[in-house]
Amino acid sequence: MFPPLKGRPLRMAVLDYGLFQVHANGRIIGICGYLIQTDADETVLIDTGFPAKYADHAETASIEDDLTGFGRVLSITSDNLAPDQVALTGTDPAAITLMVQSHTHIDHIGFLHGFPGVPLVIAAAERALPRPLYWAGKQDMEWPERDCIELSGDAEIGPGFHAYLVPGHTPGQLAFLVELPKTGSVLLTSDAISRPAEIDEGFEGAWDTACAIESGARLMRIAEETKAMVIYGHCPVQWPGLKKAPEWYD
Repeated sequence: MFPPLKGRPLRMAVLDYGLFQVHANGRIIGICGYLIQTDADETVLIDTGFPAKYADHAETASIEDDLTGFGRVLSITSDNLAPDQVALTGTDPAAITLMVQSHTHIDHIGFLHGFPGVPLVIAAAERALPRPLYWAGKQDMEWPERDCIELSGDAEIGPGFHAYLVPGHTPGQLAFLVELPKTGSVLLTSDAISRPAEIDEGFEGAWDTACAIESGARLMRIAEETKAMVIYGHCPVQWPGLKKAPEWYD
């Protein structure tokens, strides 16, 4: 079952999973995922934001997950949950062909157990963990029972859709290069580079700082070589200017 996709990317939507503020520096960051449609009528969902309980009562959920020491949710409504964001693009959530997990922190795996029966692409190093990383709190999220396509290195998910294994932020962090017909190459760094300044700051707080520095430099080389538009994982400067669902990059 590899590569799992047959078609080339036709268009990509940035999904808005809400806003979060980091206590240490006051930085306000967008939480994002991506929906990609191919010319073979395939639909790919990259990451699924926070769990649904954060739209019900963010403060209670943050206390439960021990997230309050790190930051606070500023805005997550039911409209920011993965199924609603997918539907906002005019896509039936039941039409998802493939899920892709960049890594397994709390703001990326809220609907890891959603979309049942859909195969999941994930780094082998991440899937080898006893549980998803989630957060430091009292979480009980287990791995879903579904077909997993585990990547031990860089891979082609489909024509014009590449995954890069870029550990550092987490053991199995993935980034992606999507080649769109009009926009051209788009590099989705995910949290391998949350914002450009992180490169100069030395990726403080990463799971493995040396790996994070090496991975960040590698992704910037790829961006230069491919002349790619770069979308960072959580860049407060870039986030307001990005087109978001229901708009598309094509």
